[in-house]
Amino acid sequence: MKEIISALVENKAGVLSRMAGLFARRGFNIASLAVGETDDPTVSRMTIVAEGDERTIEQIEKQLNKQIDVIKVRVLEHDASTRRELILIKINAAQQTRGEIIDIAAIMDAKIVDLSRTTLTIELCDRPERVDLLIDMVTPYGIVEIARTGMIALQKGVGGIGGR
Repeated sequence: MKEIISALVENKAGVLSRMAGLFARRGFNIASLAVGETDDPTVSRMTIVAEGDERTIEQIEKQLNKQIDVIKVRVLEHDASTRRELILIKINAAQQTRGEIIDIAAIMDAKIVDLSRTTLTIELCDRPERVDLLIDMVTPYGIVEIARTGMIALQKGVGGIGGR
């Protein structure tokens, strides 16, 4: 099972390396990792999607909480969080199939961000399952290249791991 772990960490050199080292030493698998500054430039938010059973996720949370540079950690429940991922996907687009691909992008509320005589590049920022759906829909046309970010997530409603 994949779980979303949100961690507020000090925004300084070496923190990401130490966090990745922790996962490597313990043999934990990271499915995705996204890191960025928060509204406070001294604090970064790490959104980690980790694979493992309940015990493994509990261990990850405990190990992260022991780190000096970690301010706060929370495992986010899928139903109680807003999740997004960005994808750029370059697809073979022959003249006879270009219209079909453009229709798929429109239905998915994605944008065509680049085109050439033989390819189209589509951008979509959405829930991970919708990103997966777009990939499934365009696979028959021939995927040339994909760049996909890690997931970012926030707890829904009042409260959360950090903020005001």
